Amino acid sequence: MSTTERITTGSDASVARVDLKFEVAIIPVSDVDRAKEFYNRVGFRLDADDSPMDGLRIVQTTPPGSAASVNFGLGITTAEPGSANSGLIVSDIEAAHDELADRGIDVSDIWHGPPYPVQARQPGVDPERTSYASFFSFTDPDGNIWLVQEVTTRAPGRISADETGYVSTPDLEAALRRAESAHKEHEKRSGGSHLFHRSSQNGEWPAWYAAYMVAEQAGTELPS
Repeated sequence: MSTTERITTGSDASVARVDLKFEVAIIPVSDVDRAKEFYNRVGFRLDADDSPMDGLRIVQTTPPGSAASVNFGLGITTAEPGSANSGLIVSDIEAAHDELADRGIDVSDIWHGPPYPVQARQPGVDPERTSYASFFSFTDPDGNIWLVQEVTTRAPGRISADETGYVSTPDLEAALRRAESAHKEHEKRSGGSHLFHRSSQNGEWPAWYAAYMVAEQAGTELPS
């Protein structure tokens, strides 16, 4: 795909757009080896640990399923260790919370409502499991904060339907399960039997699943 494409906004003339893809965030730490061990325990993939010259060390790690990476080390930032606030997105807040707890990470309780101010938080997952509404958090050894948020259906315009994709097997599996659940309701409304929705008697389910999953990611109207 070309990095420059033509787009049209309303009735305006088309304008050039250059894709600017977010690739790396830098967080400040005081002990590189301690941070390296911690993020390995969280599950981040270690991509590199390079010291090209005296006083410079660059460690790059990538959260599982993420297209962007996290760097820390020596000589790469003047920010105060513990001053970073970052966010992670998951498709199942309870599963993510349990997995990190099992890895020995000191995670907060799950809450719903706005992430800030703290007084506005309500205990537990959002009752409707609304996207963007459920959270928990954890901190690294320096106090850098990671806010974990559940997102299943994106707000409109956040992701282009032309670029829909899944970056991990668990995310794709979770999306398929949500599509399957929605398709059961579709079958009930249309008078079909979900027991046969994958058979030759009902060959529309692949297209229906695909349309549902694309719309869910792009935040457009879901098929019913």
